Amino acid sequence: MEREDLPNLRALGFEDEELQRLGLWEPAKGTPTELAEMYVRRSKKKDTLSALREQVRRMCSHAAAEGKRIRHVWFEQKSASKAYVRREEFDRATAAIADAGLSKTLYVFKTSRLSRRGMGQVGLLLDKFEERQARIYVVAENIDSTRSRMVLAILSEQAREQAADISEFTKIGIDGNKSDGRWTGGVAPYGLHSPQGTGKLQRQPAEYPTARRIADYLLERKTPNWIANTLNSEGIATRHGKQWSGPGIVSLAHSVTWAGLVANREKMLDKNGKDVGKYHRGGAPLLDAEGNPVSCGEGVVTFAEHIKIGAILAQRAQAGTSIGDRTRGKREIVALLSGTLRCGRCKGAMANGGVNYRCYARQVNGESACKGVSTERSRVDSTVSSMWVNHVLSLSPDSPTIHAIARDWLSYQDPEKEARKAHVGAALESAVGREMKLNKEFFVLGRMDETMFDRLRGQVAAQIAELKAEIAELSQEADLSPLMDPQSLAELWQGAGIGGQRALLKAAAKGITLLPSKYRGDRTPITERLVPEWRDDSGNPEVDAAFDAWHQRRA
Repeated sequence: MEREDLPNLRALGFEDEELQRLGLWEPAKGTPTELAEMYVRRSKKKDTLSALREQVRRMCSHAAAEGKRIRHVWFEQKSASKAYVRREEFDRATAAIADAGLSKTLYVFKTSRLSRRGMGQVGLLLDKFEERQARIYVVAENIDSTRSRMVLAILSEQAREQAADISEFTKIGIDGNKSDGRWTGGVAPYGLHSPQGTGKLQRQPAEYPTARRIADYLLERKTPNWIANTLNSEGIATRHGKQWSGPGIVSLAHSVTWAGLVANREKMLDKNGKDVGKYHRGGAPLLDAEGNPVSCGEGVVTFAEHIKIGAILAQRAQAGTSIGDRTRGKREIVALLSGTLRCGRCKGAMANGGVNYRCYARQVNGESACKGVSTERSRVDSTVSSMWVNHVLSLSPDSPTIHAIARDWLSYQDPEKEARKAHVGAALESAVGREMKLNKEFFVLGRMDETMFDRLRGQVAAQIAELKAEIAELSQEADLSPLMDPQSLAELWQGAGIGGQRALLKAAAKGITLLPSKYRGDRTPITERLVPEWRDDSGNPEVDAAFDAWHQRRA
């Protein structure tokens, strides 16, 4: 029997012989007190694996000295400084201790590897660990959270300040490179590349002929879908070996860097003005002091051709539709089976095409990708509605499907609950950070008198207690008993509306396949062409367990 984390350890470059010496070859056994989790992280791929292996060796050596066995080594490549980045492996490592109780110790090499988001996040994590009588141990700095909580909190705040400095210097460097007409990195548009060390875009010999052909087609007013179908029918693949699509051609045409120019795009911000890690689409060329576009090398098209192609695409835009109109806002849901209906030929998704459901691959990649299946939307929606009701009525009240449907319905009815939970969680993290800073001012720096400290600490403690109580209340699952009767759910379907019915359908069905007609004018009843895959029909425990796990994550 091999360890669950063996793929991670081999990805780090460890040989089997060394894993045996480090005690990382066989699955660790023992009580939670005798076991530990290890978290290893690197921010960028260019960070060397040899340094990570040395970190693992030192943490293993310290664990052996403490008589601990490493239960699991959690490894990921993620930034720890950005609040919008979710570190899945870190969450799993802490959940193994705080939620599952599988071990009592979390080893990290340095405080910066633990978190760069400051006292707030670290303080909340330490609260959860203390409830489990668990601890965090930082090997390089020799910090045990059970004895040096304040030191760990201060170092985490220092790591957060370092992250802010790194971010600022990085931005200054990128802005400087843009002004100098240098390629700032990232994925170059199709047909171009940036050889290492040049800092300029150059034409990619293998891709440029096809890229230029696409540009010529666009200048000839050929539609993006026609271009995609033509390339796919000739067996010409994208850079990543996939088929071309109409939306992909449009994105390429709108790219400023496809013309060899530096793009000036704005970052997306949340309602509080914080960076969410994304940029707005499109962007305009960066202009120099004289108002001329700044070049960063060669392009597939000229700036004049880029403007002309943009004008041609804009002429096809139809206000109030999905064709080129980005100002139409959020559209009302009208299709019941979007995301659920599958093409019977390619097994891919089918999309709403106005009055019909159409194969999405056929729609965006052309006939060379799939001959496609199409059918009238209204009759399929009506048939599936009857199928759903009949299936639910055939289930027992204790069916897992009934439970899933009830949970999804309550979640659909109260979408603000999760948003509120995230908001309260952020407020709690901020409050804990203020408490840790207050302790630092009084105990470490001595810049506050005792009377003021007691008053402010009492106020912050009251805020934290109130936020924790609200988090606990929001985390409680609502009473599902009123929805556990199949007859009640069937009646609920009738008045749920399209949005509600979609939520109910996805909780019960993994997918519904529409078989193609046998010939033009085929009168086979639509019920015989629809093949549903209900979540309780597989009869395979492993498949059911995988689907349940996916559904739980989605919920």
